[in-house]
Amino acid sequence: MKLSKFISIFFHPINFPIIGAFIYFLFRPEYIFKPQEHTILLVILIGTYIFPIIFLLILKQYKMIRSYNMVSIEERKFPTLLFTAISIIVGNWLIKASIVDLLALLFYGYTLTFFISYVYLFFKQRISLHTAAIGGLIGFLICFSYHYQINLIVFIAFFFILSGIISSSRLKLNAHTLKEVYLGFITSLISQFIVYAIYYII
Repeated sequence: MKLSKFISIFFHPINFPIIGAFIYFLFRPEYIFKPQEHTILLVILIGTYIFPIIFLLILKQYKMIRSYNMVSIEERKFPTLLFTAISIIVGNWLIKASIVDLLALLFYGYTLTFFISYVYLFFKQRISLHTAAIGGLIGFLICFSYHYQINLIVFIAFFFILSGIISSSRLKLNAHTLKEVYLGFITSLISQFIVYAIYYII
């Protein structure tokens, strides 16, 4: 049980956008000036990691959520909308930079995922944001690999294995049902494919 809790905390959903950005810059074949790269990473870190942590602390302080896991349907609604807004703001900022269009799609994919998860809430259906986060990263890496024709199979395989470990930890903690775990992963994975197809193929 302690190991499952550690895994859930260590691999929290807010970690995966910045992980995706690091991998993107690590393997991106096109040159980009380092100051630009560092600025982009800093903005992503602040927008998708530091700000959400502060926001959740405020919500907890004012008892708008009972726990950081946001167990109930109602307490998930507002944070989900906020995370949707953050993702689309970061995506729009990146797309305007024009040099990192593909990275912007990672955040548009997460935007679609959050929006769908928000709609699910009105049907009394939660999804696992842990599996959604890593599912979205895997979907992005597949699109990234296809787009630049680079071999990221080791990374993709690693994150698939990690997704299984995270899923098991969520189930062991009784944080989600098997349906919620699969729904989160598949929704986010497919969202990345949809966004990539709309932007580059259709």
